[in-house]
Amino acid sequence: MSKVLIIEDDRALVDILAYNLRKAGYEVFVAYDGLDGLNQARLRSPDLVILDLMLPVMDGIEVCRRLRSSPLTGETLILMLTAKTEEAEQLIGFSVGADDYVTKPYSTRLLVERIRAMERRRRTGAAADADVISLSGVTVDRRRHQASVAGRVLNLTQSEFRLLETLVRQPGRAFNRTELINAALGEETIVLERTIDVHIRAIRRKLQDAADAVETVRGVGYRFRDPSSPRENDSDWTTDA
Repeated sequence: MSKVLIIEDDRALVDILAYNLRKAGYEVFVAYDGLDGLNQARLRSPDLVILDLMLPVMDGIEVCRRLRSSPLTGETLILMLTAKTEEAEQLIGFSVGADDYVTKPYSTRLLVERIRAMERRRRTGAAADADVISLSGVTVDRRRHQASVAGRVLNLTQSEFRLLETLVRQPGRAFNRTELINAALGEETIVLERTIDVHIRAIRRKLQDAADAVETVRGVGYRFRDPSSPRENDSDWTTDA
């Protein structure tokens, strides 16, 4: 049974969320302020933390930063939960280590599915060192430095291959452009963030019928669609770069 820690000061919301998570088979713990949440995370070692951004005593950004810097909780999945929708707030959350980001109001059922998708991605990540990975008809072969769709080899540049591999190996995760530059092109690479958009358009063009597997997450960046996760709302994603 996976352990989930909810750090949220809205008690009514916590009660509903905790009830639904327990019903879904999770062991649930609750904290109503950031400092208590941080202490409980270190004590209980949860598999996943649902973390509100606006918290008393210690805000969610600082809690997330401290969770990531601790050897006890550095690998814990973190789902940032907040009413804020501005792009800057989302990027701050990802920059300090949040794995995913959900804005209020939200569907509790879809939030539970989001958590399950995060767990699936974690299990996929455990095998991320495999040379070959296939998803939604797209195959990436690291050893041969080759990608294909339904057996058709794609003529990708080195940068395009690294970008596609980064996205495919963590399906469902939204990457911002800076993360993609660092992960796929290297931290020392000097490029504009919009250069990533150019590469994504080229990748989609070469994917042809599979192009919609690479989604644009509005206000954040890009992700490779997790085929086992439901599409929440057509307004949340698009395949336009």
